[in-house]
Amino acid sequence: MPVKSSLSLEQEKNPWLAAEVRFDNAAAKLGLDDGMCKVLKAPAREITVNIPVQMDDGRLELFTGYRVQHSIARGPGKGGIRYAPDVNLDEVRALASWMTWKCAVVNIPFGGAKGGVICNPSLMSDGELERLTRRYTAGIIEMIGPERDVPAPDVNTNARIMAWIMDTYAMHMGHATTAVVTGKPMELGGSRGRNEATGRGCMMVTLEALKRMNLRPEETRVVIQGFGNVGGMAAKLMAKRGFKIIAIIEYDGAIHNRHGLDIEALIHHRADTGSIVDFPDSENVDKKTAMFIDCDVLIPAATENVITSENAASLRCKILCEGANGPTTAIADEILAEKKVFVIPDILANAGGVTVSYFEWVQDRQGYFWNEDLVNTSLGETMTGAFEAIVAYGDKHKVDNRTAAYMVALDRVAAAIRMRGIYA
Repeated sequence: MPVKSSLSLEQEKNPWLAAEVRFDNAAAKLGLDDGMCKVLKAPAREITVNIPVQMDDGRLELFTGYRVQHSIARGPGKGGIRYAPDVNLDEVRALASWMTWKCAVVNIPFGGAKGGVICNPSLMSDGELERLTRRYTAGIIEMIGPERDVPAPDVNTNARIMAWIMDTYAMHMGHATTAVVTGKPMELGGSRGRNEATGRGCMMVTLEALKRMNLRPEETRVVIQGFGNVGGMAAKLMAKRGFKIIAIIEYDGAIHNRHGLDIEALIHHRADTGSIVDFPDSENVDKKTAMFIDCDVLIPAATENVITSENAASLRCKILCEGANGPTTAIADEILAEKKVFVIPDILANAGGVTVSYFEWVQDRQGYFWNEDLVNTSLGETMTGAFEAIVAYGDKHKVDNRTAAYMVALDRVAAAIRMRGIYA
């Protein structure tokens, strides 16, 4: 059982406070001393930059951006950059800390970092986005680099934006440096299998969870919230593997078919109409209650804080596979534990993306690129190995999967700090 959360309902959705509760829980069970806890908890470095951008209509607009390096004890910082109107420093801090623990859970030699810019990309032209990206990159350029901090795409950013970051960095350094970012276009040193990696990783750990419950994919009903890069790819790959995807939930609606949706046809439907709603052979359902459809696996793959104290008791799933970062609040953890839901926590479930980002970084530094079979095979070995280690740790120490994942991660980062010593 997770330790009872000390957060109030008003604090429940603060991601930084939620990360702190889970940290404190794991640290207490590990018996970490106060000094080590202070070092592990605090971000190593953070910067706020003001970004002036000349807009297409000639006016000058000022944007705010952040980059937080939570830990570089086990290697360079690693973490995406998001563009969104609601970006804030607490969110970026929390996401950076989750990246530290995520990289440690799958045991790749990175620390954790994250970045964000407060903007609305949907209201900006390509030229405005490029000028924003290049000026933001210039503002954080002393923090990033192949051996310092390696950004990647996140919410509302993509391979093209990574190419602009890479080019801006190259112009400042005076030479091409492909390993400064991951999630790049293939032509600029990107990796095969990167686009599918997070969704594929979700499928891989779900398959491992099914083995524990003696379930087969063909008899497994799945509800997925989000039909973007993570949820959409998970749906596509899981449908091919035989899973029955019975509901998809998106920002503009939700659809349901208890016999299973044709995911390939749904992809074409959304491309043609711009929405998943009104899909043939399905019924439109309320997006607010679609998560409560009876299913075997629920994959929240959209945003943070979608499973809270207000709705966790209504979930009707056996397995919760967290495709998004922070979809479940700390208070909701207690409810899910009481319901005996098998939770695959975000720092394990969605680690496929950062794992293949690591592979991309390795390929860029080697100047030798892998075929897709090697990428996917290596991803499978990493994800299943991490799953087995976390579940075995939880069984041994009689803690839930999330606590087990945090304990393993904290222990690995703390061990690195002890071995390195404190520079004075």
